[in-house]
Amino acid sequence: MTTRLEAPPHDWKEGRRLRALELFEAGWKAARIAEALGVTRGAVSQWLTAARRGGRAALRHRPVPGKRPKLTDAQRARLPDLLARGAEAFGFIGDVWTTTRVADVIRREFGVRYHPAHVSRILRAIRWTVQKPKRRATQRDDAAIAAWREERWPSLQVKPKKKTVPSSL
Repeated sequence: MTTRLEAPPHDWKEGRRLRALELFEAGWKAARIAEALGVTRGAVSQWLTAARRGGRAALRHRPVPGKRPKLTDAQRARLPDLLARGAEAFGFIGDVWTTTRVADVIRREFGVRYHPAHVSRILRAIRWTVQKPKRRATQRDDAAIAAWREERWPSLQVKPKKKTVPSSL
């Protein structure tokens, strides 16, 4: 005799629906099942109706389909090759990819608009990381900073000498 093993429940809610069906098949009334599982009679009634129409599979977890992605699979597959060319190849100053720049490239190449915040999800999906540019002043003078550190900073670190005479005489 062979028995077909059923896949375990996806989550506790699915397990509860399947348990309700098992109890019904064992002869339990809907009101008693609802009380035992801590749900309403209406919920049990809906589960049993679904099971009558579609069997046990109707009680299984079904992922919510959600909105279709704007980029096709082929476009998403092309994106890493485009980004590998570098940001300067697309007219940006500096070879750093930011979400705003990637969103602009996606718009130019594929005609699809994405908010820069959403672009980070796309980049994670294709296993790319966002680069954050260093924020520096354009008039920064590294030589002057180094000289200040070597000459002025040590004099600021010197602590005043302790007085040998108490101050409350």
